[in-house]
Amino acid sequence: MEWFVADDGWLGRAVLLHGLAALYLVAFVAAARQGPALLGSRGLTPVPTFLRRVGFRQAPSIFHRWWSDRFFLAVCWAGAALALLTLVGGTARLPLPASMAVWALLWALYLSIVNVGQLWYSFGWETLLCEVGFLAIFLGNSAVAPPLLVLLLLRWLLFRLELGAGLIKLRGDPCWRDLTCLHHHHETQPMPGPLSWFFHHLPGPLHKVEVAANHVTQLVVPFGLFLPQPVAGWAAGIMLVTQLWLVASGNFAWLNWLAVVLAASVLPDAFWTWLLPGPVQDWLVPTQAGATPYPWVVAVVLLTVLVAVLSWRPVVNLLSPGQAMNASFEPLRLVNAYGAFGSVTKVRYEIVLEGLSEDGVWREYGFRGKPGLLGRWPRQYAPYHLRLDWLMWFAALSRRYAHPWLPRLQRRLLEADPPTLRLLAHDPFGGRRPGAVRAVLYRYRYTTWTELRATGNCWHRELVGEFLPPVARG
Repeated sequence: MEWFVADDGWLGRAVLLHGLAALYLVAFVAAARQGPALLGSRGLTPVPTFLRRVGFRQAPSIFHRWWSDRFFLAVCWAGAALALLTLVGGTARLPLPASMAVWALLWALYLSIVNVGQLWYSFGWETLLCEVGFLAIFLGNSAVAPPLLVLLLLRWLLFRLELGAGLIKLRGDPCWRDLTCLHHHHETQPMPGPLSWFFHHLPGPLHKVEVAANHVTQLVVPFGLFLPQPVAGWAAGIMLVTQLWLVASGNFAWLNWLAVVLAASVLPDAFWTWLLPGPVQDWLVPTQAGATPYPWVVAVVLLTVLVAVLSWRPVVNLLSPGQAMNASFEPLRLVNAYGAFGSVTKVRYEIVLEGLSEDGVWREYGFRGKPGLLGRWPRQYAPYHLRLDWLMWFAALSRRYAHPWLPRLQRRLLEADPPTLRLLAHDPFGGRRPGAVRAVLYRYRYTTWTELRATGNCWHRELVGEFLPPVARG
């Protein structure tokens, strides 16, 4: 069975599985905290309404069998508990069938949430988590050697992730070709991080170097993943460093962190042996390989054939001049197409929600991640995903499109709905009902160094006008 075993992948596999468990934990906790207000029976886009018009075959989910807000929370917390068990090493120490069952349950539970999550779960990293999670089912426990075929499938996924992102940029906004996109992107990205202001104020030539380095990393380096070690490890290392640069410059939920753990699985064990202390290595890999079960070998071979067949449409998409940026081609989201920022926004608009107080003053609601009050410096939330904040960014970009959830958000604020208020960082009414709620549109930009020193504000804004008219009580 020498052809089946990757002798140089013990620690890489363990790092990937623990990293994936941590991201599953974040994803399930985020679903539990935000799901009732977004997807619940009185949510902004209620799942029961969605289930009445979309069948199981279109969106496989356990919620077709039964839905209640309590059952949704039970699924979220059950997934979080399984992820925590896996993170602390419990799953890896189970017998192989039980270990595979835990990973399969994690995948099925999260897929069930994604498939009813509607626009709140329409991001590429949701599909990416499902795809990585499905492959993890077949990576084995600590008592069997890492399967080479599955590790190669993970490299194939990382290859598609990076190359898809690179090609969509070349085919999209001209600023990627003239190397000027990062003159704008750090300021206009959906959710800036605490260092984004400083990244934006880097010299223009350095921004061009950033873009050029990104092109090399996404368009050239991925081909090195399929070369022998140490070349594959160096290619993965370059990707890993690039992803950490993106983590530092913005909040992109767990997209970058998933790419990091995928790249980590490519790094040779010699690197991890050098980096990690001995006790950590012993905890990650507590046992040496025993016999390789033949049913598991058959399952891995069948998985490889399945991925090869399902890769046809993603490959066609990669080669197509009409490349889709993020797309799933079957409802189980097993092999998908990826991409990011095919176009870059040059001007930042923000929707600000305001409530009318008893003294006739409009008071601003504060969001956790998206820009609002001028002196509130952006926080670091990734890998946690603030779904409402992200959708507010999209709504501000596309005023000509209907956003039926936004008037519902107004009404929930008018009712002082507790689950909705928990999505926010600041309620100016302290849980009381305002007299009316409106949405206004501002143009935002980063302050200059001089403005920052003078005012302490990282943002400057100018009123554009009313976005949605006031909704009043009664």
